[in-house]
Amino acid sequence: MDHRPVLVIGTSIMDTKGQAVGPLIPGTPNPGHVRISAGGVGRNVAENLARLGVPTVLLSAVGDDEEGRYLLKRTAEAGVDVSEVLVAPDYHTGEYLVVLDEAGTPVISISDTSIIETVTPAYIHQHRRRFKEASMVVLDANLSSATIASIVKAARREGVPVCADPTAVSLAPKLRRHLPDLYMITPNMKEAEVLCGECIGSREEAVAVAKSLVRMGVQVAIIALAELGVAYASAETSGHVPAFPCEVVDLTGAGDALTAGVVFGLLNEMPLDEAVRLGAAAAAFTVQNRETVHSGLTLERLYDQMG
Repeated sequence: MDHRPVLVIGTSIMDTKGQAVGPLIPGTPNPGHVRISAGGVGRNVAENLARLGVPTVLLSAVGDDEEGRYLLKRTAEAGVDVSEVLVAPDYHTGEYLVVLDEAGTPVISISDTSIIETVTPAYIHQHRRRFKEASMVVLDANLSSATIASIVKAARREGVPVCADPTAVSLAPKLRRHLPDLYMITPNMKEAEVLCGECIGSREEAVAVAKSLVRMGVQVAIIALAELGVAYASAETSGHVPAFPCEVVDLTGAGDALTAGVVFGLLNEMPLDEAVRLGAAAAAFTVQNRETVHSGLTLERLYDQMG
């Protein structure tokens, strides 16, 4: 394994999750449970990687408030280097509000990530030495277009591969022009459709879209298909990994665990299909608990999940 750290750049926010205990009825209070947990795509990927034993550095931003201090403490305790996370006194820590149905599937969400505006190209330049030290860079598309461009440029200058998570359908187009410079991209089905302009109605079509992303310049395409599993492609291979059977409690964070699992596998020189299986196992392990990142995540438990 390459023992240089993975550099993760993206959001650190608090997740507030309301889950109904019965069918959701619009326009009236629905009985259920409300929980708060640490979140943010970049932060989630970083914590998952650290719990798998990967040295990980996080560049992000939190407010000078109780939530920001909690996020830094939780993330550091997981093993992530948060020493250079920006504490922005003029902003509040980011928030993500999601409503889940009784099966744990997100129905609607609101994300307040305005603080990520403080992660500027100047902030990236300030921490440019981190690129020299990195084995891989992982970014999420909540970052501004200018900041994403700065990250891609800095990584290219140092010869460091970049993995990008499109994060949301509305944010995915930011990454389109960078596909030739990306080592890996990890969209879900809807994000992949936006990137390629192609529809996905089956796992075979998902594999075809993954191949399209490779033709557009990315080296590895991983498409999360929820209960249908994961489609993947590179210039050398392509395929599909079924979802591992499990009891779904909360789907929040599944994609971030998938990304971390695949990154772990590739850093350990696993074949792509095996790395994707490991990522699918990480996603399945995560959705069986109510935390956005499962605090009990270990490599041994992932292999148990894989049977």
